[in-house]
Amino acid sequence: MTGILDAVVIGAGSSGLGVSYFLKRQGCAHQVLERSRIGETWRTQRWDSFLLNSPNIRSVLPGDAFHGTDPWGASTQHQFVSYLESYAERHRLPVITDTPVKELSRDNGLFLVATPHNSLQARNVVIASGSLNCPKRPPLSAELPPTIRQLDSSAYRTAADLGQGAILVVGSGQSGGQIAEDLVLAGRTVFLATSRAGRLVRHYRGGDIFNWMTLSGFLDMPRQEFVLPSGKLPARGLLGATHTMSLQSLSAQGVVLLGRFLGVENGSLIFGDDLDEHIRFADESSADLKRFIDVYIERAGLNAPPAEDDPAETIVPHLPDPPIRSINLAESGITSVIWCTGFTGDFRWIKIPDAIDGGGQPIHQDGIGFVPGLYFSGLDFASTRKSGIIVGIAEEAERLAGHLAKRSGL
Repeated sequence: MTGILDAVVIGAGSSGLGVSYFLKRQGCAHQVLERSRIGETWRTQRWDSFLLNSPNIRSVLPGDAFHGTDPWGASTQHQFVSYLESYAERHRLPVITDTPVKELSRDNGLFLVATPHNSLQARNVVIASGSLNCPKRPPLSAELPPTIRQLDSSAYRTAADLGQGAILVVGSGQSGGQIAEDLVLAGRTVFLATSRAGRLVRHYRGGDIFNWMTLSGFLDMPRQEFVLPSGKLPARGLLGATHTMSLQSLSAQGVVLLGRFLGVENGSLIFGDDLDEHIRFADESSADLKRFIDVYIERAGLNAPPAEDDPAETIVPHLPDPPIRSINLAESGITSVIWCTGFTGDFRWIKIPDAIDGGGQPIHQDGIGFVPGLYFSGLDFASTRKSGIIVGIAEEAERLAGHLAKRSGL
C-alpha cells in the first residue's frame, strides 16, 4: 500500500487487532505494524504454566463468538497466540510483521512512521503497543549483592531455570501470587514479600467471578472512581486462573509470607511490619466485590444460588511466629529474587510534542490523544476497570475507530 494512509496501527496484539477489525469495517485504508510476531508480548513475557485469567467465553475479539467445548476454562498463552493469528487471518487484517517502529513524528498535519524498511505517512495513528510490557523494579533492587540472581516476572519461565536455593518473590498481586504458587508446587522454598493488593474469588454464587464482574457493571467503573489519592492506579487484585488464591492459601501451601520488602541492611533483607494489614486489605477487597455482585443479583432479580464459603478464604493462615522482619542473606539460602512490581510502557520513540508526559507516558483522555489524530488503545485502566484487558477491547476499539473515521470523514 502506497500513498497517504488513513491510519497506521502500531502493535498486533489483541488491542491492535481489535482496532484493525473496526477500521476495516469503516473502510479505512490502514496498516498494522508489528515489531516481531503477532502477539509478541504474549509469547515472550509469560511463564510456562501461565493461564489467562479471563475465561474462554470472555476472551474473544470483536466479530467473534466462542464455540468451543469449555467456555469457562482458561487458555494458555500459546492457545491465545494461536487464536490471535487465526483472528488476523480469518478477518484478513492488514498486518505486517517484523516491522518495528523506530520513530513517530508529525509534519504538516501528517504522521510520519519510520521503520527499518520504509517510512509511512498517515492522517491518524493508533498506538496499540500496550502500557504493560516494560517491567519496573524499585530502586532498592540495586542494594542486593551481585551473588543474588534478579529477574522480573516477565522473564520467569519455570522453577527449574532458577537453579538451587530459596526464592524471594516481591509483590503479591496477580503475577506475584501466581508465580509464588508455581514455585512452591515445584517443591521450592519460597518467600513472598507482600504488598497492599486486593484479591478475588474465582467462583461466586454459581458463576465465574469474571463473568459476574462483566455482567454487574463492576468492570465499567470509570477510572476516576478507583484511582488512588496519590494519583496512581491500583494493582489488579490476585486472581487464580482456575481456582481462588489468597495469601492464606499460599501460606498453607508452604509459602513464607513477609511484609513489604524495604531493602538491605548489613547483609540482611528488611521487611515491614504490615503483613497483617495486607491480608486484611485483600480480604476486604474480596468482600467488597461480593457485596457489589449481591446488589446486582438482587436488583436484576436473578435466581442465583446463595453464597458459599471458599476454602481458600477460610483456611487458617500459616504465618511466621514471631513475624519475620529481617533475613540474613548468608544464612537464608535465598539465591534468586523475582520482581513482581508492575509494568509500564515504552513510548520513547514518539517524537511529537504533547503526546507523552514528563514520565514518558501517553497524554490522553479515554484513549484519545491530545494531539489530533493520535490514539492509544489497550492502555491499562485507560478509562474504566476493563481497559487494557481482553473483555474491554471490543468497546474501546469500536469507539476509537469510530472517532477516527468521523475525524477522517469516512
